[in-house]
Amino acid sequence: MPNIPSPQPSGQPPRPPVPSADAGAAPHDAPGPAAALVVGLDIGGSKTHGVLWRDGALVAEARAGSANVQNVTREAAARSLGDLFRDLLSAEPAAHVGRVVAGSGGVDTDADADRLRTLISPHAPGASIEVVHDTRLILAAGGARAGIGVIAGTGSVAWGVTEDGRQARSGGWGYLLGDEGSGYWVAREAVRRALHRHDVGLEPDALDAAVLALNGVTTPTELIGLFHSGAGRTYWAAQSRAVFDAARDGNDDAADILDRAATDLTRLVLDVASVIGVPGPVVLGGGLAMHQPALQERLRKRLAAADITRVVFLDEDPVMGVRFLTEG
Repeated sequence: MPNIPSPQPSGQPPRPPVPSADAGAAPHDAPGPAAALVVGLDIGGSKTHGVLWRDGALVAEARAGSANVQNVTREAAARSLGDLFRDLLSAEPAAHVGRVVAGSGGVDTDADADRLRTLISPHAPGASIEVVHDTRLILAAGGARAGIGVIAGTGSVAWGVTEDGRQARSGGWGYLLGDEGSGYWVAREAVRRALHRHDVGLEPDALDAAVLALNGVTTPTELIGLFHSGAGRTYWAAQSRAVFDAARDGNDDAADILDRAATDLTRLVLDVASVIGVPGPVVLGGGLAMHQPALQERLRKRLAAADITRVVFLDEDPVMGVRFLTEG
């Protein structure tokens, strides 16, 4: 979730404070040197990305399946975290992690943070474990202490914070209630279109054919059972590439789906800006926002029309924002 990164603005903004206790910090009794060993986690709907730093230097990086319990079972999340920590610490099996900062979607309450911390703690005994919403990583990875972070990947959400700590969010309710403009949403709209065209007697066009081919079926009606099967959000989000390819090749309906996706994502930004009174910078991450120039172009245009011009599309993974958060 074409890989065409966009540059970040130059300059180094002021360092942010370390995430506060209400973000999920837990005390630890590790020896002094252990505090220099830090694990950062970005827990998305499709995968979990982990990074290990020692004294601020990157020493290991690993990926595993999603550990977000809104998308997978608790058992699957625990397995993914086990795999990830094993890979991260394979070069230093006796190392003691002093601190973990985990960004995850679906962290909306203290109870959500506690549940995730419970899954992480067996792999980092005695460590300080801080749990934050994954949009905080997006903003930090863009080098900003205040502003609006947006995720457009498997799901979608916007979150913002001011210099004095006021926060607001829009979206992030999950695919049953929202996730407009996400990879899942884009693919679902293409499936709905294929089914509607079939219902009114139209032959599959290039976009329909691409959707059918990606899913290994021959007729649009076969998509119904597949969509209601156990394929899941991650599977369908990956199908969004059919829409981007068709839009690039001139399919008007595919372009319309992308237009609507950009409009919905822009609305999330404007919702947050209206609450916290901060119009930017807007930092965007997630597979679609980072790697799809057609969506980037549409978002820049719509945000500029709303007088939001400080827009950054990440060119490094959001987990790298943990380094920014932990450098006081």
